Amino acid sequence: MAVCFYKMDHRITALKVQKKNPNRVSLYLDEEYAFGVSRIVGAWLQIGQILSDEKIAILQQQETQEAALQKATLLLSYRPRSEAEIRQKLVEDGFETTVIASTIERLRTNGLLHDETFAQTWVENRSAFRPRSHRMLAFELRRKGVAQESIEQALETTGDDSELAYQAAQRYARKLAAVEWDEFQRRLLSFLARRGFSYATAAPVVRQIWQALHPADGDVRNSDDEDSTNGL
Repeated sequence: MAVCFYKMDHRITALKVQKKNPNRVSLYLDEEYAFGVSRIVGAWLQIGQILSDEKIAILQQQETQEAALQKATLLLSYRPRSEAEIRQKLVEDGFETTVIASTIERLRTNGLLHDETFAQTWVENRSAFRPRSHRMLAFELRRKGVAQESIEQALETTGDDSELAYQAAQRYARKLAAVEWDEFQRRLLSFLARRGFSYATAAPVVRQIWQALHPADGDVRNSDDEDSTNGL
């Protein structure tokens, strides 16, 4: 015995702009509230129009896709983000995999999402305002889901670790100008270690900055050597 499925048609009986969000419209079908849609998605709707179940399903799918795009665009308006970050946020908001993939592709096509650009911007901002080692920069970008190739390309555009360590230490050292050498060295080395710099990179930088701040004290390296010799 064959089973017949009947398609239902529904008439749009009202389209009301939502009070809390004027960019959305409440759709009423057969005198009852059905669901809300953005004005972009529902621009073609008119009162009296007949919608089949199939058209309603397409409309709801378009609305879901638009909602995902608007969510992602809002996130990007706060700060640059990697593709992995956007994908994770959309997963947390309950969007399906196919919707997320389509949203990511639309953002790429519109030039709003690009991991190479994101990595470059991240490295430039860090180097300008909070310098840290290449190792730590790479670690931060990997945590954000950026591919190793994009990370390496971004790191090629910034200074080497010695330059970055000097930039970072120079700013922090102003707070230590009044302390003695041992305390100065300990605190500045600790600071640079937290920024990911190795001792081999940090130690010469610390001595260089000490000399710049205390030119009358002589070379601290010579002083250390003399103390060691006298102790033999």
